[in-house]
Amino acid sequence: MSESLKNAAKILRDNNKKTQLIYAFNGSGKTRLSRAFKELLVPELEQLETDDNNSSLAQKNILYYNAFTEDLFYWDNDLGGDEERKLKIHPNDFTDWVFKEQGQDRNVIEHFQRYTDAKLTPNFNDEYTQVERNGEQITIPAFSEVTFSFERGNNETESNIKISKGEESNFIWSVYYSLIEQVIDVLNEPVENRETEQFNQLKYIYIDDPVSSLDENHLMQLAVDLAALIKKSTSAIKFIISTHDTTFYNFLHNELNSKSCFLLEASEDKTVSLVEKNGDSNSSFFYHLGLKKQLETAIKEQRVERQHFVLIRNLYEKTASFLGYPKWSKLLPGANEENKTAYLNRIIQFSSHDTLAIMQPAQLRPEEKNLLDVLLKHLINNYSYWQQEAQND
Repeated sequence: MSESLKNAAKILRDNNKKTQLIYAFNGSGKTRLSRAFKELLVPELEQLETDDNNSSLAQKNILYYNAFTEDLFYWDNDLGGDEERKLKIHPNDFTDWVFKEQGQDRNVIEHFQRYTDAKLTPNFNDEYTQVERNGEQITIPAFSEVTFSFERGNNETESNIKISKGEESNFIWSVYYSLIEQVIDVLNEPVENRETEQFNQLKYIYIDDPVSSLDENHLMQLAVDLAALIKKSTSAIKFIISTHDTTFYNFLHNELNSKSCFLLEASEDKTVSLVEKNGDSNSSFFYHLGLKKQLETAIKEQRVERQHFVLIRNLYEKTASFLGYPKWSKLLPGANEENKTAYLNRIIQFSSHDTLAIMQPAQLRPEEKNLLDVLLKHLINNYSYWQQEAQND
């Protein structure tokens, strides 16, 4: 683990806020940071005294969701018959607690359908297993795999369907959400009244990007649910949430109190930096800075493509909106409207999604690539918004 990741993890550990929000573009090291934070807590956990009669849940001080969480679920696609497609559930302490001990399968299904489609239904397998509880062997559902069906509303059901990668991520998030919902309910009770001691050592809930492949409506539903859950928590547990999605980040920022906000950045030498941001920068700075960084990298590495004109147009639009200009074209370079119109037409031509634009060659001529550099430098050098943000960074 790099020293920069360790330092970033220590910043999070030493923070006393109930919630810490981290914004970063994909590839900046969000998942690596969540792993570094978990590893940082290991020596602390080894010093705690725990009851040997408790399950290994009692040996944990962090509950986290990241890309590795999804590795607990994997597909058996029935390559021979192409009919019995199953999502296998690799058992661990948390999935066993959610399904086998708490019987949260119905809640998982409800959460999943709220984030996807009410007609898309998970179906858990009918196998059973023997477990020991209070010194006795009892039989409970195994919850070792799940299939998916689609109810079409005309008394027809399409069974054993293969759901999309985004829907799969939503299902896994629904399992995790049901878990933390139960954990928060347990920890909200006084220690002497808790139904279980399994989570008495838990100090952190770390959530890394639960918004993969969600459309805007379902993304907001997830944000609303998560914010409500955090506000519901009255125990000493702390929440760390990292994301690349500006809508998700801004909603949580506006909804939650007692929070610290950070920008996670990756440098060319593979190091990372975690910089705290305050005030209005949380609602405008992060997204604009990310676009700017992508464009600067493309120009520096001489890999400017047509898609980068979509980003420069977006950056002009966002900056114009922030500064109060009625049209983003007013920010374009040029001494008169005729010059500005020439730039405007070129940007629209390159950033348009209509059929003719898509059919144009992806490769750009040198003068077209240089135009992107001109437009970016003009925006940064001529508007106080960007000059002020550079000073604050």
